Amino acid sequence: MLGEIHAAIDRGDVVPYLGPGVLALAGEDGPLPYSPETLVGKLTAAATVPHKIRNNLTAAAQFIENFKHRKTVASVMTKTFEQPAAPTILHEWLAARPKLPLLVSAWYDDLPQKALAGRSAWGMAQGVSQAEHFGEWVHYFRPDGSRIPGVRRVLDASGAKAPAEAPEETLSWTTLLYQPIGSVSPAANFIISDSDYVEILTEIDIQTPIPEAVQSIRRGKNFLFLGCRFSSQLERSFARQIMKRSSDRHWAVLPGALTRNEERFLREQNITRIDMPLDGFVAKLTANAASNPELATI
Repeated sequence: MLGEIHAAIDRGDVVPYLGPGVLALAGEDGPLPYSPETLVGKLTAAATVPHKIRNNLTAAAQFIENFKHRKTVASVMTKTFEQPAAPTILHEWLAARPKLPLLVSAWYDDLPQKALAGRSAWGMAQGVSQAEHFGEWVHYFRPDGSRIPGVRRVLDASGAKAPAEAPEETLSWTTLLYQPIGSVSPAANFIISDSDYVEILTEIDIQTPIPEAVQSIRRGKNFLFLGCRFSSQLERSFARQIMKRSSDRHWAVLPGALTRNEERFLREQNITRIDMPLDGFVAKLTANAASNPELATI
């Protein structure tokens, strides 16, 4: 299986999809939260929330937004993810692949853009909150952090929203970093509260919040999920819609027991499960196949 994944990556046929668990590769004492549970602890340490939602990330963020201010949520998130941290070995290895048309990072850190800094012809597409950028779903950024003016969404002849067009400049990029829930860098965009997700989920079935470039690049591609879980509806919904109309062959590194929802999701999406710790898989993936016979054991 690893040989198949390697070959697909070399061809540029794989879309790596990174979840929060990737940050655990830096060790549990790393400076950045590596799960929704560790992140909600940062939020509730900065502002008091009711006990019954203290472990619910989106609900806690919504409470703080309602009773403090949206700026409070953004401030805590920015302070949390601005902590100095270097890209993991996985980020560096992926950024060094000659063919990497699309990289999805579904967490709020900026390690992917740090890893891509030495690459040419790349840029970012980030999801943005309707609370801060009403009527806009995605912002595009150059590697230096400067924003590219987006193309306004218009109504088609039937009055329905037409697909968003990517700015012309982005068409020359050989690598697109897509961060569907935002990122601390370069503009501190965070989709984090209940209301943020409600706005997106009302449109995501018809692909409105997903950049046109992502919809184009993903066609025929295999997704490789790393550091992700699919136990919550939000996680499954985003993964399902982002990988829509791609290929019918995907993989996910998912160690340990699966929930029923995870098992069902893997079956529905034809995702092959790789049951091993992420650090072990990454060690094999990034190793030299010719000098490491263990590669054949996956």
